Amino acid sequence: MHFTLRIDGTAARITVHGEIDYTTLPTLRAAAAGLPPNVTELVWDLHDARFMDVAGLHLLFEEPSQEGPPRKTTVTNLAPQPLRLLILAAEVNPTLELARLFPDTPQAAFDE
Repeated sequence: MHFTLRIDGTAARITVHGEIDYTTLPTLRAAAAGLPPNVTELVWDLHDARFMDVAGLHLLFEEPSQEGPPRKTTVTNLAPQPLRLLILAAEVNPTLELARLFPDTPQAAFDE
């Protein structure tokens, strides 16, 4: 697994290339934690992440400990398996707010 990082002003995009699992989780967390404090938006681009285990849920739903302003985190370009995992996690734990990760998708789309 490797990732690419692009920062444009106050927005950052981390594109993951490979699997997201407990082996790769520390590297991805470190990438997010290492963003400059002025970055207030983080997009995880998962186009090339074809597999994600429960470590991906920790990456996307655990609030990182960071100094500075809060950071809005979203996800884009989900492959079918990671999307199924997120939907299953929301079914098992209805308090997970998938709409937070996908702000352009109404919550009703996840309730079907």
